[in-house]
Amino acid sequence: MSSRHVSAMIAGLAAALALAGAAMAAPVETSPRPKARPGGTEPAVQAVRVASTALPATVLRPLARPEGLATRATPVSANNPAFTRWIQGFRGRALGRGISARVFDAAFRNARYEPEVIAKDRNQTEFRTEIWDYLDNAAAPPRVDEGRKALRRHSRTLSRIEAAYGVEAKVVVAVWGLESRYGTRMGDYPMIDALATLAFDGRRGRFFEDQLVAALKILQSGDVRLRDFTGSWAGAMGHTQFIPTSYLAYAVDFTGDGRRDIWSDNPADALASTAAYLKRFGWRKGMPWGVEVKVPRGATVGGAKRMPSDWAKRGVVGMDGRAVRDFGAARIIQPAGPAGASFMVFANFDVIKRYNNADAYAIAVGHLSDRINGGPPIRSAWPRGYDPLSFDQKKELQRRLKRRGYGVEKIDGLIGPNTVDAIRAFQRDRGITPDGHPSQQVLRHLGGG
Repeated sequence: MSSRHVSAMIAGLAAALALAGAAMAAPVETSPRPKARPGGTEPAVQAVRVASTALPATVLRPLARPEGLATRATPVSANNPAFTRWIQGFRGRALGRGISARVFDAAFRNARYEPEVIAKDRNQTEFRTEIWDYLDNAAAPPRVDEGRKALRRHSRTLSRIEAAYGVEAKVVVAVWGLESRYGTRMGDYPMIDALATLAFDGRRGRFFEDQLVAALKILQSGDVRLRDFTGSWAGAMGHTQFIPTSYLAYAVDFTGDGRRDIWSDNPADALASTAAYLKRFGWRKGMPWGVEVKVPRGATVGGAKRMPSDWAKRGVVGMDGRAVRDFGAARIIQPAGPAGASFMVFANFDVIKRYNNADAYAIAVGHLSDRINGGPPIRSAWPRGYDPLSFDQKKELQRRLKRRGYGVEKIDGLIGPNTVDAIRAFQRDRGITPDGHPSQQVLRHLGGG
């Protein structure tokens, strides 16, 4: 799970705070209102996430004494004196917002400033990925296969969640797959350390201080123990990466054990919380997020909303050449322009964007859900400007780069910032334009050694 989804989310924060004091961020780094993750704008899309939020959908239970919190009168961070002074000043602000002295002092007893968190925050805007690479990664064969297995493994729980909230299981699983690779990449940063570091030294201090207060409220409620309170460097937590304010507003106790445990090996609470969130923003069961369509060459689609039957009269039809069913008013989006794939998107597309306010993210969730359900890959060609590699060839590209010492960390077939940097370094060494594209040309230049 990537941590870039934190920048765009700030785009509606003020409105969000005005709306409910705190909302749930769509899984991941975001704030109380739907935020755009570092998802960027198309066609160049930052591989980042966005969080969102809105009015609370559940009534929070009375705060309970958190488990396992020891008390210390004075919080200390031995590794950064300035950070320690900031903590001492923050203590009064936190207590003024309802945090008990006991909870605060226990939470900050061993708090540390994390330079790595700041490095990630400041570098997150450097890597940008094109829409086709982003979608290639989002619906890569392993992610699709793992999603189908997760759907089968948790079918009983997901059926109950679908019955309770009216959100299809395949969609919930797709969000899970994109946010944490089905619970395998939830992040292991101590939440208090990460959020306090960002509040003290980050680019969005006020935003992260609000998240830190919310995190302390989560501890105070007893929903999670301090030793289990972990997540991404940017404050996203659990299987579907909620930020603290969003968690407070939307997380649910689906298992009925008295805790909204989105970190547990049992993903039920996290998956139900995601469904509850989507339902809260208007998810309509039975309506697709969107469908890939053919648009006549030279046609102007603009941002108009029309019924699919009306679009068909204008030549916009499904990939099978037939009119799309009239599920509701829809608009046409072309994330890479007319030369790339086109999608007819419905109201549920915008509901997904409440979770992460980027078209690329919503397409990725929708497309992954379709693939998990047995649907086909995107059929239209993308204007890549190079001959692309298959998934297996991408893994071979990574193997060859690593063999030559170019710093590839994982042989996983996913083209992220490390692989792009490695490609560029190799291209520079060979006197090739360092575009970073995972192309057939680069694979040939790497040879078999």
